[in-house]
Formats: sequence, structure tokens, C-alpha cells
Amino acid sequence: MLFVARTMARRGLLAPGPPHRVARQFAALHTWKFGLAGELRQAAARSPARVALIDADGPTTYSELLDRTSRLAGALPVAPGDRVGILGRNSTAMVEALIGVATLGADPVLMNTGLSPGQLAAVTRHQQLRLLLHDPEFDPPPGVPSAHLQHIGYGEPLSRPPGKPGRTIILTSGTTGVPKGAQRPTPGGFRPLCSIIDRIPLTAGIRMFIAAPLFHAWGFAGLQMALALRATAVLRPRFEPADALETLATHECAAMIAVPVMLQRIMEEPAREVPLRIAAVSGSALPGGLATRFMDRYGEVVYNLYGSTEASWASIATPADLRAAPSTAGRPPHGTIVEALDEHGRPVPRGTPGRLFVGNEMLFEGYTGGGPRELHRGLLATGDLGHVDEAGRVFVDGRQDDMIVSGGENVFPSEVEDVLAARPEVREVAVIGVPDDQYGQRLAAYVVLHDGAGLTAEAVRDHVRNELARFSVPRDVVFLPELPRNATGKILKRLLPDQQA
Repeated sequence: MLFVARTMARRGLLAPGPPHRVARQFAALHTWKFGLAGELRQAAARSPARVALIDADGPTTYSELLDRTSRLAGALPVAPGDRVGILGRNSTAMVEALIGVATLGADPVLMNTGLSPGQLAAVTRHQQLRLLLHDPEFDPPPGVPSAHLQHIGYGEPLSRPPGKPGRTIILTSGTTGVPKGAQRPTPGGFRPLCSIIDRIPLTAGIRMFIAAPLFHAWGFAGLQMALALRATAVLRPRFEPADALETLATHECAAMIAVPVMLQRIMEEPAREVPLRIAAVSGSALPGGLATRFMDRYGEVVYNLYGSTEASWASIATPADLRAAPSTAGRPPHGTIVEALDEHGRPVPRGTPGRLFVGNEMLFEGYTGGGPRELHRGLLATGDLGHVDEAGRVFVDGRQDDMIVSGGENVFPSEVEDVLAARPEVREVAVIGVPDDQYGQRLAAYVVLHDGAGLTAEAVRDHVRNELARFSVPRDVVFLPELPRNATGKILKRLLPDQQA
């Protein structure tokens, strides 16, 4: 409790306020708990006139957001416990639908806007959706009750909490098959929030640009933190780097919630003055040197959270961590354990690669369609290989299924990616393992160059040969105009062309 109190005080959450509003704030949390509906109510009780959201249609205050979500909950044709799909781009309408569904006690299912029609239909069946709320640009699967997010309608406000709170379901970002639904737990108090803001200095009332999609675990976490902090969240339906810089400047956003490729795209734009103090990223690995290059331009602002849909968070790298070791995933925050274990479940020595396991109070509750969770002594397998150095910093060496064995040597493609990403000619790069008759597997590098840059395949190989062991040199080097990515910016390596240089 001392950690929570100190962190809340440092971040302005215990600042004095009108006694009647403070009383209403804590009464709301007592009644509605710490889910989306409760976090909104505590914010509206304490700061009703503060702007909660800003999108293309303008600002919405906390009192207005509470009124709309309460009346929307009263109009939804679903019952507590039903699952409601939400398919939309970042907007106030999407947030209203998400909170309205949660207010009712139904389970919001956050749908990836990059799903193909076939995947959308399959997810709808697998998640047994009672209703799909969607932006007009998306066509619902045949036979599924649906409504446009902007035209749901309002009823009598719902003012009492449901008997059982709804559970938000986030789809995993699997690159093959039908994405699985991971049930997110409802926080039991302030400690999960404090674990994050202890390391990432988000403060009460801050203006934050949530650039990451809200259907993504990190974008959703950004919304949760914004409500808890009584912050103002700025939303844009699509990410464009020039528009992102304009948004930061125009709306005086001190923080940005993003995925790493967004920082990469911003760096391709001319530098401009922005009031950015925090650029918090998650969702995929930071390309080599990106954090330091971004901070050289915009200051000591980059915070990198390593986690997953299932594990929530595992570690957080601060600007100081990233300056000291640019490829680190940081250190576990308060209340979190990260261990590197061998194949028998035993901890490996510091600096030795192992399977990464994480433990915290926000581990997911399971997949909606069933399926095992790999746990060891209460710690959840992340699916990553990595190590912890002598300073306690976590490093992710790569996915378990990405590591290749070439001529008897273990090779991590991510290590080669970091080396190549540091080249000034390289805009982005992906390295994968491909079958090899002699060595079992070999590396293939797919390279995207900056406009006007020149680089040969042999120069790529020479650079890796000078930096890493000979078995890490990619035999195949393929130059592409761009890499295939999903809606959250993650590289879809299965879609890389099957060709050789």
C-alpha cells in the first residue's frame, strides 16, 4: 500500500480537490470497481468539465461521456454476459460503445480492423457474438445482428452496476488461422496502474495522443490509463506521421501511446517542435537504434513496455535504460517477476538465454475458446527467448519459433535485424530462417531502403560479417519497396516473398 500511495502522490492523483467531488469519486469506485465503467465514473465525479476525448468531431467532457455511455447501455439489445463485437477505428464513438457495453455487464470483443472478411466471419462465430457494432466502412458478416457505431441510439440511462462486470476480450495477433480471444481481468485496485506509471511518468490530467489502435492491447491500456488519470485522450482514425506531429503540437499532447513502427515513420518526417515528454511504445520489438535516434531528436522521452495480450506487461525500459543498452526491454516493474528458464524449468545464469516467463496480477484469465496456458510456478510463458543481464535488465532475443539452427549453431534473426537496422540506408528490415539442404536452415534478409539510398546484397552481408559471427550472415538478401504489416504495425513474416537475391 505504501508503494501505491507514494506513486499516486508523485503522479498527482492525491492532489486536494473539492471534498464533495472527492467523496463522489471514491464512492463511484467502491460501487463500480476498477473496470472501464468505474474508471469513467470516478473521473466524471472528480472532474466533470474536463475534456475526456478529442477526435475529428471535437471534444467530449467527462460528464458528457458518462451521460452518453449510460444511455447507450440502456439502449443496447443485449444482456449481461453476452459478447458484443466492436469493429472501428479510434474515435469517440468507439470509446462510447466500448464503455457502454462494459456498463451493461456484457463482454466487449475488440475486433482487429485488419481482419479479412473470412477472418471476421470466423471470429464472429468463434466468439459467439450477440451483436457487432462497427464503423460504416466495415461490412458485417451475413446473418449477424449489427449496427453502425455512430448510429446505435440512446435509451434510459443505466445507473446501477451489473451483478457481474463484463470482461474485455482482446484478439491475439496471431499471423495464421483465426485469432484467439484473450479475456482480460478487471484490475482489483490502483496497484496495476501504479506499476506502470511508476516507470512511465504519466500524470493526472495529462493530454495524451493514443496513436496505437484501441483494439490493440497497448491502445486499450492507454485508454484505461487515461480514464484512471482523468486525462484527455486525443484520437485519430488512422496514423499518418505528419498528422501525428501536427496532433501533438495542436493539442499540446505531452504523451503519446504508440507502437514502434510509428516512431520509425515519425523519424522520416522533418523535425518540428512538439511538447512531447513521453513516447510510450509497446507491441513489437524496437528496431536497432531507433530509441536513441528518436531521443537524439525529441529528447529523453522513449519508454518501451515489453508485454503481450496474455501477460499484460513484463518489463519497462526507461530512457536511461535505453541509453545504456538500446536493445533492452528494461526491468520488471513493481509486483512483476521475469525469469529466464531452461527446458526443465530451472533458472539459467545471468546473461544466458532461456525461455522467458512472467508473473503479475494482470495475467490473462484464459482463451475464450479454451486452450492451455503454459504456467510454471505461477509464471506464464511469453513464447520468447531472452536473458537477464547482471544489471537486472531484460533482453528479448527472439520468438521461440523464430530461432533457427544453422549448421548446429543457434541463430536469432532479431540480432541480425538490429545490426542491419542501424545502417543509415535501411528504412526497415526483416530476417527469417529458410530451409537449407546443407545446413538445415539459413538466414534470409528482406531489406527496405530509404528513398534514394543505395546498398548491394554483398554490402549487407559484409556488414553483418563484420558485426556478428559468420553463421549469422544472411545468404539471401532481398530488396523490397515495403514490408507486409498488420493493422498494428507488426511485420507479417509469412507474407514475405519466397525468392532469393
